[in-house]
Amino acid sequence: MAHRDIPTYRNPVARYVLLGIGWLSVALGVIGIFLPVLPTTPFLLLAAACFVRSSRRFYDWLVSHPRLGPWFRDYLEGNGIPLKAKIYAIATMWLSIGVSCWLVPLFWARVGMLISASLVTLYILRQRTLPTR
Repeated sequence: MAHRDIPTYRNPVARYVLLGIGWLSVALGVIGIFLPVLPTTPFLLLAAACFVRSSRRFYDWLVSHPRLGPWFRDYLEGNGIPLKAKIYAIATMWLSIGVSCWLVPLFWARVGMLISASLVTLYILRQRTLPTR
């Protein structure tokens, strides 16, 4: 994986902050497996990003974990995203953006949310789609 080339931080404060954010993200990702309102994959990706910069041991543990690793391993390796995950991610994102636009009265905030949702949708659609196994 190309992520193994990223150097870990030498500053102990930065490493402990990243470890804390990483473990919080793992906890939220695991909770997200059971609660449909919390997304799992983004939290696990954040945890992997924090761990790769703070602790190789925790990064290797997370990426090779038999239950958590498959949620994001293919994305990290550049293989792509399953079609089902793309559909779920785009649908839930647009549903939450729609509710947010309905609740937020500020026009500029609505425009910002719609622009960011459009850009994320384009990013997801441009990723390679994994073949069904």
